[in-house]
Amino acid sequence: MKEPLKHRWSISHNYLTGITAGDWWRLLQDNNFAVDPVYWHRAAVVSLLSVANSIYRWREDREHGDEVVATVIAKAPVFILGHWRSGTTHLHNLMAQDDEGFAYPNTYQVVNPHIFLTTEEVRTRRFAKLLPDKRPMDNMALSFESPQEDEFAPLLITLKSSYLGVSFPRSEDHYSRYLSFEGVPRDEVEEWKRGLEWFLKKLSFKYGPGRRLLLKSPPHTARIGVLREMFPDAKFVHIHRRPEEVLQSFRHYYDTAMWHTYLQRPDRSRIDDEIFQRYRDLMGAFFARRGEIPAGNFCEVAYADLERDPMGAVAGIYDALSLDGAEQAMPKIKAYVDTLDGYEKNRFKPLDEASRQRIREEWREFYEPLGYRVE
Repeated sequence: MKEPLKHRWSISHNYLTGITAGDWWRLLQDNNFAVDPVYWHRAAVVSLLSVANSIYRWREDREHGDEVVATVIAKAPVFILGHWRSGTTHLHNLMAQDDEGFAYPNTYQVVNPHIFLTTEEVRTRRFAKLLPDKRPMDNMALSFESPQEDEFAPLLITLKSSYLGVSFPRSEDHYSRYLSFEGVPRDEVEEWKRGLEWFLKKLSFKYGPGRRLLLKSPPHTARIGVLREMFPDAKFVHIHRRPEEVLQSFRHYYDTAMWHTYLQRPDRSRIDDEIFQRYRDLMGAFFARRGEIPAGNFCEVAYADLERDPMGAVAGIYDALSLDGAEQAMPKIKAYVDTLDGYEKNRFKPLDEASRQRIREEWREFYEPLGYRVE
């Protein structure tokens, strides 16, 4: 008996709505046009929007293409690293309150990387009510203006991201190699780098050279080497969380947000295997490269410390990375923290013993480097 498909008719929370027609055709070709009938309506919506996106892209390239190419990213970005469900979004939101020191990609921009310079102002007003006010996997506020992970932008520009394995789960093994880019042919790595750089140039062109880009994407945790090739002086802050809590929250993520992006029926019996493998791949790649970052360009913070004392944790990051502007940023960050009073976190049942034992067996090597004790 097949498992019921949650949110089957949903067309929201789908990053592919920002793809252009040519790339959409290429993506379908790469997957042998294997969109399952239960999701044909999603493919139809993406198809229609891709044509409009192509038209807007032509106009945007004509109006701003030369200016974007000439833009210089004056300051090396700050990258927030961390496994999914480890607090990366919370930290991103906190640091993004420093709107004098930082510029960050928002929800509209990462899903519309080809056209946001010419369409953002009008579309975000026109379609604001179509976007849910909270994320599907938790109670964090969501809007077109919210800070958002930049992974979706190079995905839509280059079609190289492990996230495409969510839309096309039968091709997950193919797309998973783009998590760390280890073993990926060099020409593909360079194509992805050019795509990310082009998007970041567009952000710098929009916001000006004075503000440092603040970027957050869990897959970047496994790409330290590639990112430092692009930005040798980049700064990194890694946020981590107890593995047991990550497992509980990531399972919930799979059972909420994931349902909105499938174009093929998922094999839900493999979810735990995927979660355990992805954690090993991400954290293994991170620890293999972490030592290459210069001491003054790297710091770590525990999610528990950020939750207990957000102001102190963020102040410590500014100090560790020698970032300017902490004094002027703290009142804005404090004002944002005050708005979170009464925020309701997800609550989960205690892990069963079989899950705890699997964590002890498969993730044990990561406990001590993260500062945790195996219970």
